[in-house]
Amino acid sequence: MSLKLDRESTAFTFKGGMLPMTVMELTSADPELIRDQLAGKLSQSPAFFQHTPVVLSVEKLDEPHLALERICAVCRAHKLLPVAVRGGADPIKQSAWALGLGWFPPQEAGRARPLESVAADEEAPAELAVPADSIGGGRIFRGTVRSGQQITSPSGDLVVIGAVNAGAEVLAAGSVHVYGALRGRALAGIHGDALACIFCRELHAELLSVAGNYKRLEDIDRRLLGTPVQVRLDGDQLGITSLT
Repeated sequence: MSLKLDRESTAFTFKGGMLPMTVMELTSADPELIRDQLAGKLSQSPAFFQHTPVVLSVEKLDEPHLALERICAVCRAHKLLPVAVRGGADPIKQSAWALGLGWFPPQEAGRARPLESVAADEEAPAELAVPADSIGGGRIFRGTVRSGQQITSPSGDLVVIGAVNAGAEVLAAGSVHVYGALRGRALAGIHGDALACIFCRELHAELLSVAGNYKRLEDIDRRLLGTPVQVRLDGDQLGITSLT
């Protein structure tokens, strides 16, 4: 009997890959405190909370497994989807598995890089620090916005002179301008400004949003990918037009 499977009888293949993933680094195991903070974040960037998969990092908690189920419930109530837990001892691993989540070992200290939001006017770690200028009520960010980083302009336009990597997020009360490749998430008009726009030199965005109306990468016309575009509201729909 041959052990060789032909193509028609093969149901799947395993492939290694690096997918963009948001890490939610917990510094408190209090579900109510987490709920309050998520509610505030939801008002700032509602499009981010659209079934976004997250990894719960519990490395800074003493006994997070005691509240892990409640923390996951709070996340799901805010349309975040916990898919795995990072860190913790064997009881935490067992709790994660019991909840149907994956588990990752703690990140090596020497390789750790902050994943919390770093606004352009905040002090960033040395490897993330870039010059930032103000433009009226807006912000100019010079450099690459890296995976896991969030740059915000809460009262005006945001100009990024550089690229926005996959897994990164840029948000503005006004318009977002990216003078480079946009591979992460861009949210304009986060306080409801329907006249805000998104401009980028090279479109590969994971998510685009204007005033809470959004499109994901799979919804974007493939012919526009890799080209300079303008994104704006057309009625209650998000329209993407070429700038070439």
